[in-house]
Amino acid sequence: MSFSIGIVGKPNVGKSTLFKALTKNPIDIANYPFCTIEPNKGIVEVPDFRLDKLAELSKSAKIIPTVIDFMDIAGLVKGAHKGEGLGNKFLSNIREVDAICHVVRNFHSGDIVHVDGKVNPESDIEVINIELAFADLEMVNRHIDKLKSKLKGSTGKEEKDMKKVLELLESKIKPELEEGNQLRKLGLEDDEKELLAHLQFLTDKPMIYVLNLDEETVNSDIDIPELKDEIVVKVCAKLESDLIELSDEEVKEFLAESGIKMTGLEQIILTSYKTLNLISFLTTGPEETRAWTIQVDTKAPQAAGKIHGDFEKGFIAVDIINWEKLLEAGSEVAAREKGWIRTEGKNYVMQDGDVCHFKFNK
Repeated sequence: MSFSIGIVGKPNVGKSTLFKALTKNPIDIANYPFCTIEPNKGIVEVPDFRLDKLAELSKSAKIIPTVIDFMDIAGLVKGAHKGEGLGNKFLSNIREVDAICHVVRNFHSGDIVHVDGKVNPESDIEVINIELAFADLEMVNRHIDKLKSKLKGSTGKEEKDMKKVLELLESKIKPELEEGNQLRKLGLEDDEKELLAHLQFLTDKPMIYVLNLDEETVNSDIDIPELKDEIVVKVCAKLESDLIELSDEEVKEFLAESGIKMTGLEQIILTSYKTLNLISFLTTGPEETRAWTIQVDTKAPQAAGKIHGDFEKGFIAVDIINWEKLLEAGSEVAAREKGWIRTEGKNYVMQDGDVCHFKFNK
């Protein structure tokens, strides 16, 4: 399973530099707005040190990590929901992603001209959020008109369901969007979210703010009130871009000397993973060691289905051990002798780091 993250922001905030560093893809980066026209797409592996350790234990021929699909989308400007800049094209691209990574500029390089003439992260955040809200509002208005038209000739359950959606849009959703608010903060009930899921609201997608800083300030405390209660990752995109030119050993040396635990890119990847409420269970053996991505609270049969549909249909049980306990035991045989491998049934809720062997009827 892979998942997708859309990288957004105003022009010249460092989106494409960040994307290049994340994906190691050669792309156009230039000092003018809308250098990115068509969205750039790239696949990024989720770093997981557990895989290397398990692969060494199992003498695996290959390692297969979880991946994220990143999409770098054209810069957004004020009036984008009305088609300003590349607005309409941008908005159609971003509706398909699972989460949004909003790059906010707070670096002051004189070489990169800010589209508004000055660096103002608060203003940039407000512009993007309002454009997303107004884009959703336009879609809501169109959908309300469409529902009212359809209701004239509908009956029964179809009519009842459409009335529920219409009432929800008019009473809760539209007023929030008219104020420029983000729907993810509205606190919709689960049944309400289910009714509206097909609309793919931009403002209801999980949002990660990436604060793009100067190298000198990347480890400093930055006070931006608008980001007080948000998920924030601080990076220096220019530095991250430079690091990809180094070997793994050189990167480790640089991080150690700088007192940094992980690169900004690793922080973005892992934060994206957690923001989408995802965990990984693991399989390991001579052929491969692999991470499988599932939602939190997934039960064993559905997890088995991620490997193959037949595993879910014929699910019998699953043998499970935590990855650390398996490494401590030194082998599967030793783990069984110690009684550390347990058998779980169809109601077992999967945990992050479970090493699994599924049993199923063929």
